[in-house]
Amino acid sequence: MPKTTQRKILIVDDSPSILETLADMFRKEGYTVATAPGAAGALELLSKEAYPVMFIDLDMPETGGQELCRRIRSTMPGPRIFAITAYPSKYEFSECVRAGFDGYFTKPFNKKLLLTTARQAFKESTAKSR
Repeated sequence: MPKTTQRKILIVDDSPSILETLADMFRKEGYTVATAPGAAGALELLSKEAYPVMFIDLDMPETGGQELCRRIRSTMPGPRIFAITAYPSKYEFSECVRAGFDGYFTKPFNKKLLLTTARQAFKESTAKSR
């Protein structure tokens, strides 16, 4: 059973530049950030550590973000999981909600909105654990 650590964010994206950009942005705000270039890496990280907030790319080779979200939700219903995509015409919000995502962001990102979303997600998860 993975141990829970607050203020940890997992970012899953097959683009190294997106991983680096988002990780740097969240780290500057005081979050501990882990990154994975795909579903296999994400599942390996999740087997060792709990991440209360996750941002997952929808369009990845091998296992896409919707399938990854379903796998995570099957064993971990608690985290706040947000979809990210450069292809909003390919992935409908309603499909993402059915897969278990809590929200949906398109690339290029509004960084302020991502930071606000993460802050709110941690606030809500802290309130639930009281």
